[in-house]
Amino acid sequence: MKFRFKAFGLHLLGSAIVLTLVLGGLYIGWYRWPGWLLCNALKVAPILAFADLTLGPFLTLLIANPLKPRRELARDVAIIVSVQIVALVYGAATLWHGRPLYYAFSEDRLQIVQASDLKPAEVARALKENPTLAPHWYSLPRWVWAPLPSEAGARQEIMMAAISGGDDVIQMPRYFQPWEAGLPKLRAHLLLVDKQGDIRLRKSKPLLRAKMLARGFNPDLPVTMIMTGQGPPLIAVFDQDTLRIRAILRSDR
Repeated sequence: MKFRFKAFGLHLLGSAIVLTLVLGGLYIGWYRWPGWLLCNALKVAPILAFADLTLGPFLTLLIANPLKPRRELARDVAIIVSVQIVALVYGAATLWHGRPLYYAFSEDRLQIVQASDLKPAEVARALKENPTLAPHWYSLPRWVWAPLPSEAGARQEIMMAAISGGDDVIQMPRYFQPWEAGLPKLRAHLLLVDKQGDIRLRKSKPLLRAKMLARGFNPDLPVTMIMTGQGPPLIAVFDQDTLRIRAILRSDR
């Protein structure tokens, strides 16, 4: 039994180190708050952790027999590790493909833009027409303004496409502008937390008011904007004078 637990411990330690490096790198680079919640990363990360920290070491515990020939034991452990590696690569690739690239202010809200939201043709076009804010494979998340184009025809085309389920302007980085350029427009769309119109926030407004009060913010000032993604919506609280984001509050708990 001592041999089994030693093998289990070594396998668990090795798995934990590798998983920490992979998830830690993704978290530090792309999935820091609020990215992990808006991207629903919690659907992938626990499965990845289960496969690497529970299933793999547990199988090693079962097959680690001191009476088994070392060559046979090494083969069995190698099979388990291979399955772990496949699961790790798949999970890491899923998180990489869905990594946050932009937090975009567009029209009346903040929206997260993930790598999976951008079509290759749009990325290529942005690299030619808007290289400063175009995404690269190594790009870290950036805050941008994503206004509709001023040209009436292009504006109408994008609006109609978005209504019918096609690409919206937040999926067209060729139109992105620096965050600071959009602040005057952003100020005009700040609301009282009680005036947020998204139906998903209907039952959350008392909770959000309480959170604002607990953090020293006045909920009776128009300083909030909804922030949306795949997960539950968040509320960004802005400084009324500088328009710096002072807090991002969860609406689900």
